[in-house]
Amino acid sequence: MTAGKLSVRNPRTGEWDYEISVTSAGDIQHIVRSLRDEQVQWQARGAEERADCLRRFADEMMAEVGAIGDALAIDTGRTTFAQFEAIKSIELIRMWAERAGPILSDAACSGQSGQVPTVHYQHRLIPYSVVAVISPWNVPLLLAMIDSIAALSAGCAVILKPSEVTPRFIVPLQRALDRVPELAAVIHIVTGGPDTGRAMIDEVDAVCFTGSVRTGRQVSQQAAACFIPAFLELGGKDPAVILRDADLSFAARAIIRSAIGMTGQACQSLERIYCHEAVSESFTGELVALLKELTLTCSENGSGDIAPLIFERQVDTIQAQVDDALARGATCLLGGEAVRAGGIWYPPTVISGVTHDMLIMQEETFGPVIPIITFRDLEQAITLANDSTFGLSAAVFSADEMAAMAVAERLEVGAISINDASLTGIVNDVEKNSFRASGMGGSRMGPAGLTRFLRKRALLIQTAEPAAIQLFSDQAREVSQ
Repeated sequence: MTAGKLSVRNPRTGEWDYEISVTSAGDIQHIVRSLRDEQVQWQARGAEERADCLRRFADEMMAEVGAIGDALAIDTGRTTFAQFEAIKSIELIRMWAERAGPILSDAACSGQSGQVPTVHYQHRLIPYSVVAVISPWNVPLLLAMIDSIAALSAGCAVILKPSEVTPRFIVPLQRALDRVPELAAVIHIVTGGPDTGRAMIDEVDAVCFTGSVRTGRQVSQQAAACFIPAFLELGGKDPAVILRDADLSFAARAIIRSAIGMTGQACQSLERIYCHEAVSESFTGELVALLKELTLTCSENGSGDIAPLIFERQVDTIQAQVDDALARGATCLLGGEAVRAGGIWYPPTVISGVTHDMLIMQEETFGPVIPIITFRDLEQAITLANDSTFGLSAAVFSADEMAAMAVAERLEVGAISINDASLTGIVNDVEKNSFRASGMGGSRMGPAGLTRFLRKRALLIQTAEPAAIQLFSDQAREVSQ
């Protein structure tokens, strides 16, 4: 039974032209019970047999890659990136199929206690039985797979809820999944909104959530009440620091790709630029000139560089931040107003003369807006870059790599791209943590992306005689006269 239907909007046309069912709390309970039963056999298969299932799944996804990409394109309004996302997701599955076995082998260690040398130990890796994955709308498939596949590789079962904003890829994905029945038994895709997500958390053993800080806080509170771990990847307000010796053309191109390339709809998009005053005019001119060459995809044939906003309400957040900055004395050098043509497009926007108390420098924008602050003193730039509740990632540009590294060491974020931007979006095999309100829990990248789903059970083997009860006996002491 389902609890109703939800309508889905096409971001290019603005039409509500698709529906999904809402999975009820009762259905969630039934699904999780089934997953718990199936997970026992999935864990017993071992790393190599699980890897074989994942390889077959990757092959079946490749057979559906066109349909998956087409579905993603409708939901996100992005055509080229939709196909890239589908391929990248398949590559991610193949990566875990190859790497999971060695990672698990390294983690399952044994040895001798240094504190009690007569005690030897063996570690057993115990996966969480059922993991809930609640994924976002901005990169719908890849961000669903990044947690789900690692959890499956670790031996967990998964209940996955993609965002209700971008769910169309589920149908071709499920077709691929059904052709690998061993895997289909331990990953169940459900649909619905926040109520479905809340029902999932009540039933599982761990939860992965990617989304806003506000919702992430609610997820963490519910998880804490259930005494289960929450792995959260939340928002960002990523800064870029441009030193006076930076290659300005290089920096401008990298920043545009990061801040504008996905219409700013990525947590690792650069949203704050700090540029040395000696080069700020040249940098800004270079930036604006390059941005003027970009076009929106709202033409009749749909070609262009800037896709529509996926979530229609996001335009209100973007516009409120831009209007606040302009009302308080900032200058809009480019863009600054939404274009409505069925869907909603926000053009590349550059704002100068901003101050750090403006909303556009403090709150996540999640749109293609580049605010620029100039600095004279490097200490000031570092202080401002760290003046944020977020701590996801950052970028530093300088011709002197050591100087860039010195700045990077002082930025209070989890990953810093040196002479590039948003490298964490393409480098999935290097561990990094989210700082501050940008998230919590183990790294979702690198080996920890898998081992966070495992608990260690220690078998402690005494090789000598057990200690006697006299260890705790009290002895009378002579009292000094």
